[in-house]
Amino acid sequence: MDAPDRRPALDAAPLEMGRRVRRLREEQGMSLSELARRANVGKATLSGLENGTRNPTMETLWAVTAQLGVPVATIFGPPAEPLAVHGTAVEATLLQVFEEDRVTFELYRIHLPAGASQTSPAHPGGVTEHLTVFSGVLSAGPATGPSRAGPGEYLTWRADVPHTYAAIGAEDVHAGLLIRYPSPRGKGR
Repeated sequence: MDAPDRRPALDAAPLEMGRRVRRLREEQGMSLSELARRANVGKATLSGLENGTRNPTMETLWAVTAQLGVPVATIFGPPAEPLAVHGTAVEATLLQVFEEDRVTFELYRIHLPAGASQTSPAHPGGVTEHLTVFSGVLSAGPATGPSRAGPGEYLTWRADVPHTYAAIGAEDVHAGLLIRYPSPRGKGR
């Protein structure tokens, strides 16, 4: 297995992002230790995120927001322009966040270098991912049973379980990814 990519998760202001995480955690009456335990991240990592002294990986952000029951875009704030985010292998650009009928959608353009793979943590319950491949061949979906897709093909899966992305073959993968989040816990019900 390759060593984790330690690039910053996104090209955004970590201090403002950290303030949003802290506010959400406190609104839910959750201690720093409890959120770190639930998200399976180190307490120092979470503290650094909240204080704006660390720019974590996307996997960490997804794990934290899943335990807070909110879309990851909630902590980014509204993108004024496309926002680059980086996982261990997936390079993504958040193009748009929109809401419709109490559902939040995040639209990303993604790139996986040839041969790269990544496992992402579970999102909150009910979240689904919808992916259309533009070029290359991709294996993606639940870690227990991903599917393959090539140019022009579409995959969808429940993303409230660990899920994977892998570029198959010698060609980079370029795709569009739509993440659908149902109404956050306790809101709009």
